[in-house]
Amino acid sequence: MIHKSQFLIAAPASDAGKTTITLALLRALQQRGHCVQPYKCGPDYIDTRHHSLAAQRPSINLDTFMASQAHVQQCYAHYLADADIGIAEGVMGLFDGAEKDRGSSAEIAKLLKLPVILVINAKAMAYSAAALIYGYKNFDPEVNVVGVIFNRVNSESHYQFLVDACEAVGVQALGYVPTNDQLAIPSRHLGLYTTDDIEHDKVINITAEHVAKTVDIDKLLACCHVPAPSALPILKEKKVQLRISVAYDAAFKFTYHENLRRLEEYGEITFFSPLTDTTLPPTDFLYLAGGYPELYLQQLSDNTEMRHAIRTYCETGGRVYAECGGMMYLGEAIFDKTGQAHSMVNFLPLTTSMEKARLKLGYKQAQWQGCSVRGHEFHYSTATVTENLTIHQPFQNAKGQAVETDLYGKENCLASYVHTYWGDNSAWLEYLLNHQS
Repeated sequence: MIHKSQFLIAAPASDAGKTTITLALLRALQQRGHCVQPYKCGPDYIDTRHHSLAAQRPSINLDTFMASQAHVQQCYAHYLADADIGIAEGVMGLFDGAEKDRGSSAEIAKLLKLPVILVINAKAMAYSAAALIYGYKNFDPEVNVVGVIFNRVNSESHYQFLVDACEAVGVQALGYVPTNDQLAIPSRHLGLYTTDDIEHDKVINITAEHVAKTVDIDKLLACCHVPAPSALPILKEKKVQLRISVAYDAAFKFTYHENLRRLEEYGEITFFSPLTDTTLPPTDFLYLAGGYPELYLQQLSDNTEMRHAIRTYCETGGRVYAECGGMMYLGEAIFDKTGQAHSMVNFLPLTTSMEKARLKLGYKQAQWQGCSVRGHEFHYSTATVTENLTIHQPFQNAKGQAVETDLYGKENCLASYVHTYWGDNSAWLEYLLNHQS
């Protein structure tokens, strides 16, 4: 049996430093010449972009609410097969799931038999960390917590109290990370900053160098050297030869890697930019993914050629799926936070606004045309329907309770705020590709 170093980086809560330390380890190990495969627990499509940059390999979502356990296992094993090391970043706190610990990092760690490395913000903590670590180690004995990295620790003497805490509980102290303002990646309202006007590589390199000084990476790899799962090949046979156009630029980039891979089974993907291109590629199916259109309102509005091309495509029966930012772009206008309207494609009879921004997030699910549709909603804008717009299906939350989120339809276009996952859902994808109004 092949053994590889594999682990899941988790924390007691959000904002402990999981992403910073994950990016540092990915880059540090990549610089050592290792092939490192990154993963992200949960529905996040922002952290995965940073993982991919740090490791120079696509980061894969592991989500047991949006996909089956078998799919998660297959994806994990498939992408690990030709890598040396696997690193999965957890989501929120270790046991935080859609309902109790359902879909949590802990559930995924158990499913994939991954050792867990806790990242603990120890800024105002010393030997009391022992009680915290003990709780996380023993709350669910099937979760294999093997080590701890302490964040925001600024002295060796402080760290020694934390080493004593680990020894009392029987886990490995793997080092600490001092506070360093240079490591900060600016945040947007949806998460880490994703636009191209920041030197991401530079920040990741500085982070890797900083973390490697005080974290024992060799010790970490050694305590997480465990049997690797056997990989089954993922079929990539073309089922049909559709011309598939995917919006992808600074304004539209929130996509799941497995969604794109599954799309490739149905034809040839052409990526295009609503920001800078003036013509839509020859298209049988148009996918307008989510992103940050609100940051590029003037540029999107000024590109009248592209807006006209997409509206013409939609009005002549072209098949479209638009999610979140893509749905906003298909509407009449987007109002910025000052209340100024910016004209968009003007196909869907709705407007969206950033004026009174309020967060809406969470897993969503629906039963539609024999398909079980699942995904994740995460946005601050609000939508107002301006005239009759078909509401095909209201979504429910993870507990099956009705929510205000809807699936809109007009002609052969479907749109919603939900980022749906079809990496494990051929029925939903094939419906999107073939439906007729």
